[in-house]
Amino acid sequence: MSDRKIQWHPGFTAAMHLELSEYKDKLVFEKEYNLNTKPLEIDLLIIKKESDAHISNEIGRFFKGHNILEYKSPEDHLNIDSFFKTMAYACLYKSYADTVDGIHTDDITISIVREAKPQGIFRYFQEHNFQITSTFQGIYYMKGPFPFPAQIVVTRELDPKEHTWLRALSEKLDEKDIQNLLTYTNRLTGKAEREMADSVLDVSVKANKQIIKKLMGDEFMCNALMEIMEPKIKEIMEPKMEEMRKEGLREGRIQGIIEALRDLEHSDSEIKSILIKQYSLTEDEINNYL
Repeated sequence: MSDRKIQWHPGFTAAMHLELSEYKDKLVFEKEYNLNTKPLEIDLLIIKKESDAHISNEIGRFFKGHNILEYKSPEDHLNIDSFFKTMAYACLYKSYADTVDGIHTDDITISIVREAKPQGIFRYFQEHNFQITSTFQGIYYMKGPFPFPAQIVVTRELDPKEHTWLRALSEKLDEKDIQNLLTYTNRLTGKAEREMADSVLDVSVKANKQIIKKLMGDEFMCNALMEIMEPKIKEIMEPKMEEMRKEGLREGRIQGIIEALRDLEHSDSEIKSILIKQYSLTEDEINNYL
């Protein structure tokens, strides 16, 4: 993994949008919902537009009217105090309603999402005789003396076909995982969904550079990478449009691709391989750009 810190949380928000895209007309997503003043901030708040809206998704069927989601990246620690901190956030969220008891206790849930199973929390629950049940693969329900129902979602254990987006938030993807992710991305047609998928892909590519390098020779992977880079390329190219008009759009675009790939910390040899596939350039021609 690169020394540059990976921004996991935007990928998580995008993955949850995609996870529940079938129900987007029934839900409101509030990312980084501010409870009062920072750092009291909920990673993601999902509110049902209608309290009786049915969500059949394995994660979403647990939801009630107001659903607080805490995401822990592979770099974050998760222990029993983290669990109770999330429960405290839910209490504060209820207390900040516009009117007294404006949000009912029985209309709130909390969900903690993490790649690996939090063994310390599970051990604590067992030692205190609290109940842990699981109806679906990778989803655990916690029952104890808490004001709100809670579930822990272990993304590594989720069904890869049903939960591709959340499983993609990992540093341990294999070739099949990457190929599945790209296949699902290519099936998306809506602009908003494609942008969400690009956010998830951006995290996955940065977190799994070794497997990406291994697959770099695959034409499908190369084309998919170019699609991921498109927003970054446009960002780089925009202030240089006048210069690009003088030197030619093709040359300017190639320079934009090189800068975008370097931003993702690809080596010159990898960049050369991509440009050869995309533009049929010779090595001497590519050297003029590098």
